[in-house]
Order: sequence, then structure tokens, then C-alpha cells
Amino acid sequence: MGIALSLALAAGIAPATAIAAETNSPVDAVVLQTAASSETAATEKDKAYAAMQEALKNLEAAQNAASPEKIARFNDDIARFQEFREKMVAQAAEERELLPAMQANVDAAQAKYDGAINRVSELQAELDKKLEMLKTLEALGYEEFVETTKQQIRQLQNEMVGAKSHVGHCETELRECQRCLRSQERRVNDCERSAEKYKAHSDQFIAWRDTLLDNLKKAQTAYDDACKAYEEAKAAADKAASPEITKPTETTPPSGSAQPAETTQPASSPATGKDAAPSSAKQANASNGKQANTTADKLANTGDPAPSAIALAGIAAMGLGITATATRRIKNSK
Repeated sequence: MGIALSLALAAGIAPATAIAAETNSPVDAVVLQTAASSETAATEKDKAYAAMQEALKNLEAAQNAASPEKIARFNDDIARFQEFREKMVAQAAEERELLPAMQANVDAAQAKYDGAINRVSELQAELDKKLEMLKTLEALGYEEFVETTKQQIRQLQNEMVGAKSHVGHCETELRECQRCLRSQERRVNDCERSAEKYKAHSDQFIAWRDTLLDNLKKAQTAYDDACKAYEEAKAAADKAASPEITKPTETTPPSGSAQPAETTQPASSPATGKDAAPSSAKQANASNGKQANTTADKLANTGDPAPSAIALAGIAAMGLGITATATRRIKNSK
């Protein structure tokens, strides 16, 4: 930078122009841009590698949780619970087949009990009539009919005792039938509840097994995606670390540049002759070229470690000299 400044001062160029020529070198800009791109690619590669390692860790955990041994144990438990459920369903169906017959026994016992109750009621009504008749006969003094009525009353009373005893027997039989029916219904319900319980256990183990397998599948997919992303990031980082830079052999000024290579004097200018402008331009270019070459040669012999600054400053000096000459020619033509 110091050499560029010295050369600029010697050539009559502004220091800022020389510094800009050194720092704004196209090659240096490409190098800086390449370095930044390489650093970004390396950072993305590191992030992708960390993500891949995390995905691998999750995959190993999922593989451990869903190991073949654990899945086999889940399958054994599921099969066992399903077998118990099938047994309970079959037993419930078998026990349910006895319910209609037991219900019929209850109905028969109930009818028998109702008949015994009715028999007692009938005997009680007939006994009440005989007692009224006995009172009437005793009031009328019919001794023969009174004795007969008394025998009938004693017979009814004995039948009443037997009817009541039969009612008790029928009631006991009815309660036994009802108890058997309720017990059978409880057995059916127990079998059905056991079947539902075993089904719930089986469904729970199936859900646990499927969850482990689903987590393993998701972890495998995530790891595969992370590996693919790492490979892409690695390829991008390798490409950014060794880019192919092609140095331009020739720089063509843009069409709108204020530094033309050659200026032609208008033919209608009254200030000078036809060949005056080209002659002065050639002399100015030759003079400026010699001065720049002489200065560059002197500085190159000093052993400066930055020849690019010297070359750029010399080129800038030549360009400014040409521009100054061309400007004077245009002013003269105006």
C-alpha cells in the first residue's frame, strides 16, 4: 500500500485512487469472497455433522428400545393375552347357554309358589265360611249339623297347615332357583369382563409395540435424511475450499466508461487543423507511458514485495494521463 501511494504521488495520481486500485483488485475480491463462502460452507458442514450425530444417537436409542428381544417379548405377551381372551369368550358363551334353562326353573318355581299361596288363600276363605256356619248352627240348636261342621273345620285347619308348609317349601325352591340363576349370570358376566380385560391388555401391548416400531422407523428416516444432508454439505464445503479461479487476461472497459482508449477530433472543429489532435494525443500517450514505465522500473529494482501495487499504480498513471490529454483535446475542440 505504501509503494502504491509513493508511485501515485510520483505519477500525479490522488492517493485515494491508488489505494482503491490496490484494495479493489478483482482477484483479491474473489479471494475474499471465496474465503467467506468456504467459511460458511464449513460451518454448514459442521452443523450437518452435528445433526447427523444427534440423529445417530436417537437411532441407537430407538434400536435399543425396539430390539428384537423386546419386540419378541411383546409379541409373546400379546399372544398370551389373546389366548386368554379367546378362552374367556368361549367360556362365557358356554355359561350363557345355561341361562335359559335356569330362567325356566325360576319361572316354574315362581308359578308353584304362587299356586301354593293361592291354595292357602282358598282354604282360608273356606275355613272362614265354616266358622260362620258353625256360629249359625249353634244359634239354631242344630246339634247334628254343628258336630259335622266342626269336623269340617278341623279338616280345613289341617289342610291349611299343610298348604302353608307347602308355601314355605315352594318359596325355598324359588329362592334356590333364583340364586342359581343369579350365580350363573355372574359367571357369564365375569367371563365377559375377563375377556374384555385381556383384550385391553392385548391392545395396550400392541400399542406399545407399534409405538416402538414407529419410533424406530422415524429415527431411521431422520438419520438417513441427516446423512444425505451431511454429504451435500460436505460436497459444498469441499467445492468451496478448492474453487477454480480464472484470472482474466484482458480487461475491457465498460461502454459507459469516461476513459476512452482513443478520442477522435470532430471534423468541423475550427480551433485546430485536421491532423493536430491525433499528433498531440500520440505525444501525450508516449510521454505518459515512458514516465510510468521509468517510475515502475525504478520501484521494481528496490525489491518491493508487493509488485501488484506497483503495476496497478503504473496502469492508473497511464490511464489518468490518457484521460487528461483527451480532456484537453475535447475542451480545445469546443
